[in-house]
Amino acid sequence: MDNDRARGALLGLAIGDAMGAPTEGMTLPAIRERWGRVRGFLDDEAAGTDDTEYAVLCAKGVLKAGSGLTSQDVADTWLEALSTQRSGFNRAGFSEMIAIANLHDGMQPPASGQRNAETWSDGAAMRVAPIGVYAAGDPALARRMALADARVSHSRDGIYCAQAIAAGVAVAMVEDAPDPVLDAMLESLPADSWSYRLACRALDIASDVGGQGPSVEEIEERLFEVIPLRHYMWADVAPEALALCMGLLCANDVTPSAIESAVNIGRDSDTIAAMAGAVAGALHGASAFDPAHIEQVRSVSGQCVESTAGTDLIGLADALVERAARDRTTHDRLTGDELTHDRTGRA
Repeated sequence: MDNDRARGALLGLAIGDAMGAPTEGMTLPAIRERWGRVRGFLDDEAAGTDDTEYAVLCAKGVLKAGSGLTSQDVADTWLEALSTQRSGFNRAGFSEMIAIANLHDGMQPPASGQRNAETWSDGAAMRVAPIGVYAAGDPALARRMALADARVSHSRDGIYCAQAIAAGVAVAMVEDAPDPVLDAMLESLPADSWSYRLACRALDIASDVGGQGPSVEEIEERLFEVIPLRHYMWADVAPEALALCMGLLCANDVTPSAIESAVNIGRDSDTIAAMAGAVAGALHGASAFDPAHIEQVRSVSGQCVESTAGTDLIGLADALVERAARDRTTHDRLTGDELTHDRTGRA
């Protein structure tokens, strides 16, 4: 497994999160009016928010449980991490806060995710990139593990979108072209789901970019016109965020420039940029990012989940690679033993 790509996935997530935080909740025209076009960090103290920090918790669960990750493993990881929380949750998402309250009340997954007014939010999709890193080259495993993680706080489309991001990262970790990545993401969505229909619409819009077609910025404008769910009060709806992410990844050939597009489209821009950054980072590696941007976000701030403060994302990515390699070696050895048993008829 490629350490540079694993680092790229986690760093891309954090860069997108930190860069998109100031434009979160804004409209595309408002961003243009205020800044023209955002091309970097707007704050010298820019840092990843809850998107990055819940991804750290996701990674910790994976490091403990490996491919056998269960929803209970995830719930236990959350409760352990939050046992030392001394203050409120800065910029925390509603879906996670409700799920945490459910867990504290003794409710277990999947009920903790089903009895949640924000089951369709993008809170699960924003955090599952570490699963894709661990499951590199195996989108089916990525989807299964993402289901286990997402069920703690989400159901239905909230889960589907998490599975799409995890599968996209898993495929990006081993591919060299954008199409298989986008295909894996789309294939993760049930064909009769809201998420699938909106993602298809976004990809149709984005596929016209290049040649004599519209520019990337014109694609951004069209996506902003068509995709957002404007009659809902919040911009954190998973099908919307995923569709915008996939459209922007497509328009940018799944390169790190998708982060810039996501930051400038507004809505839930930190999450859209985090998801796009994770997928593009897995495809192109950490070497594709500005070293100054890496240094800005490499150490997690812990502004939302205090126990994540000081986590080194490069070290965390390397640990996921090491755990995956160890687990695969064990699996291959056991499979070999089973084959020998089958052939000889002896234990």
